[in-house]
Amino acid sequence: MTLTPAHIGSPSVWTDARLLYALEEVVEEELNRHLKVAKDWMPHEYVPWSDGRNFPGFFEDGEAWDKEQSKVTEVGRIALVVNLLTEDNLPSYHHEIASLFGRDGAWGTWVHRWTAEEGRHGIVMRDYLLASRAVDPDKLEQFRMAHMSEGFESDNRHSMLHSVAYVAFQELATRISHRNTGHQSGDPVCDRMLARIATDENLHMVFYRNLLKAAFELAPDLTMQAVRDVVVNFRMPGHGIPGFERAAAQMAIGEVYNMRIHHDDVLQPVLRFLKIMEIDGLGPEGLKAQEELGLFLGGLDAEARKFDEKLAARKARMAARAAG
Repeated sequence: MTLTPAHIGSPSVWTDARLLYALEEVVEEELNRHLKVAKDWMPHEYVPWSDGRNFPGFFEDGEAWDKEQSKVTEVGRIALVVNLLTEDNLPSYHHEIASLFGRDGAWGTWVHRWTAEEGRHGIVMRDYLLASRAVDPDKLEQFRMAHMSEGFESDNRHSMLHSVAYVAFQELATRISHRNTGHQSGDPVCDRMLARIATDENLHMVFYRNLLKAAFELAPDLTMQAVRDVVVNFRMPGHGIPGFERAAAQMAIGEVYNMRIHHDDVLQPVLRFLKIMEIDGLGPEGLKAQEELGLFLGGLDAEARKFDEKLAARKARMAARAAG
C-alpha cells in the first residue's frame, strides 16, 4: 500500500483520531499477516499435571508448600512471580488499549485477538507454578491481589503514537524476560513453557514494530518524538508489583533482565529495524528528538558497561569463594 505522503507532522494536523484512521489499512494488513503465522496452542499441554498434589485448606490430605519442593532456581522463582503478576494485569491492559485504539474495525479485531492470546500466558504460567510447586502459592495469591487492586495506568495513555512505540519495545522486553527466565530456571519443563510464550510475544512485537514503521512514514516528527520519550522513560508494566525494585535487582544479577540486555536485546533490534538514526526529512523537533535519542543510547551503553564490569567482578569473587 502507499501511505499518504506527509511532512505535516504537527499536532494541529495529526490528532490521535486521524492517525488511527490513517493507519487502519496497515493494521488490517498486519492483522492478516499475524493470523497466518500465529499458531494456536493448548496451555494444558505444557503443564506437568502428574507432579500436582493437594494443598492444605479444603483438602484434609493437603501438603503445605516448602521451598525444597521447587525444581526452579532462586532467580527462577523470583522472575516467574514477576512475570506472572505482570501477565495478571491483562484486564487493565485490555481496557487501556481498547480505550485508545477502539473496538471497531481492524483495530478492534486486533485488540481482542491480542487479549485472547495474552490470556493463555497467565493461564499456563499459573497452572505450571501450582502443579510443579515452583513458588509459594499463598504469597503468589497475596501478591496478585495487592498488585491487581492497585490497577494499572499506562505512562503513555495520553498519546496513540506513544502507546504504539511503547508496546513495540515492551512486547520484545517481555519476550526476552520470559526466554531468559526459562534459561535460568533450571527446569526444562519451565523452559519449554516460557519458550512457547516468548514466541507469542515476538509476534506481538512484530505487529507493533511494523505499525510504528508505518507511523514514521505518516508523521515522522511526531513519531520520532514519541520514540524518544518512550525509550528515555521506559518502565516495564509490572513496576507496581510489591517488592518490584528488589526483584528487578535480583533478576539483573541473575541475567534475566538488566541494562545490558535492555540495550542490546530490546532497544537496539527495534531501532535498527526502523533505521532510526538514518531517518531524514525531519523538522526541528524531530531532529532534536533524534539527537537526544542518540545521546541517551550512548549514555545507556556506558552505564551498561559499568554494570557488566560489576557483574563480572561479582562472578569472579563467587568463583574464588567456591574454589577456596
